[in-house]
Order: sequence, then C-alpha cells, then structure tokens
Amino acid sequence: METTARILIGLGLTLLLVMLRIEADHFGAAEYDEPIRGRRRSILRRLAWYGIGIVGIVGILFIHPNAGHDLRLTVGDRGGILLGLALGAAGAGQAIALALYHYHRLRLPDIAAYPGAIVNQILTAFIDEATFRGALLGYLFWIGTPPELAILTQAIVYSLATRLGAPGRNTYLFVVSLAVGIVGGWATQLTGGIGAAFLGHSITRVAVFLTTGHAGQLLGPRGSEPEDVERRRRAPEGWRVVERAGTHEPTLRKPALRETGRER
Repeated sequence: METTARILIGLGLTLLLVMLRIEADHFGAAEYDEPIRGRRRSILRRLAWYGIGIVGIVGILFIHPNAGHDLRLTVGDRGGILLGLALGAAGAGQAIALALYHYHRLRLPDIAAYPGAIVNQILTAFIDEATFRGALLGYLFWIGTPPELAILTQAIVYSLATRLGAPGRNTYLFVVSLAVGIVGGWATQLTGGIGAAFLGHSITRVAVFLTTGHAGQLLGPRGSEPEDVERRRRAPEGWRVVERAGTHEPTLRKPALRETGRER
C-alpha cells in the first residue's frame, strides 16, 4: 500500500512538472527567456521556474520507490556519453543550418547575454529530460504502454507543452522539439537513463542560442531583428545627415565628388 501511494505521489509531481513546462512563458524561462519591448524579464521569476522544476525532480527521486530504474532518472550506460555527443553534434549542425537559412549568417548574441542564457539552456534541458524522457516516459511504461507508443506520446506531450506550435510561432522549431522528444526518448530507452538525451539536448539548445541569438524561438520574419531595423534606419553608406539652415530638420546630403575621391 505504501509503495503504491509513493508511486502515485510521484505521478502527481510529474503532472505538476508538465504543467510547469506549459507555464514557462509566464516565468520568462526556457524558450521565452527573451526581452519584451527591449526589457528583460524578472530574474526572480526565472529563478523560481528553475527552482520549482529542480525541487519537483528531487521530490520524485526521494518519493518514488525506484525512480532510477522505473523512471530512468539516472545517467544510464557509459556508452550514452558518446551517443549524447553524437546527438549534440547533429543538433548543433541543424542550429547552424537554421541560422544560415533564416538570417543568411550566424547571428552571434551579445557577450553580456552569454552567462544567463547558457544557464537557462542547460537547466531547461535538464528539467525537460527529467520530466518527459524520465518521469513521464517511465510512468507510460508503468501502465503498460508499448515502447514505441510511449516514446511518441511523451514527445507529443513535450512539443505541446513548449507551445512552439501556437499560431505565429516558427513551425520548424516545433518540428525540432518533436524530434528532440522522439530521439531523446529512444536514447533513454536504449541506455536506461536520461544522460545521453540530456547531453544531446543541452548541446542543441546552447548551439541554437549561439547561432541565432535566441533562447529557442525566432521572434520574427527575416530582417526584423533589432540590428536589421537599425541598419535600415541609418543613412546609406557615403551619405551624411546635415541640418537645414535656420531649422533643425535633418536631411540627407550626397557627398561631393571631392569627398568621394572621384573628382578629376
């Protein structure tokens, strides 16, 4: 009776973690660690999201009678490290391809954004893998779901929980989240733990940030980033802004031939 109660309490904590992932937007964490109208989200809210997620995972580890085996909340086989690195390399490759396709360049973020953003990406990957590839997948196995169906089910739940499929979001990133769920579930089932899935997922998330400057979503169509807007507002190269006599109205003036070096 006590064992069953502990398993059911662990299931309740798992469902709460799924709900927490759905609410990441309100905390400004995970893919939503982005400025709003040029202002950063409250760091206390983001810390609260990480804290609640980690406490929930630790709670499952202590309450469930065999979380390491039944829920795959362990590192897994040693070979999982090589598998995780291979998955991370594939994820980094698609991140570079995404940046080149969407921006025609690698959009490197500001140096000041690196510490907080990288911590966000790694902690998000850990919470995601422990929640979906660990606890949720383990409970699907517990109720007798066939492995292939269990892996697909948790991947779909994960993709929906990220809200990347909402209207106006980038469809490609929604597909990537679904692929991360399926591949991560397969790696967890193969290695017996979430270590490989976590390593591959965290490398992929960090690579997306380093190549696009975003935490996991593209905020607008090509050419809508702040630096692109600022570039369009600047005077064309070779022109300069002057003020009309007696007024403060700026106007563009084309440089004289002497200034351009084309005077004969």
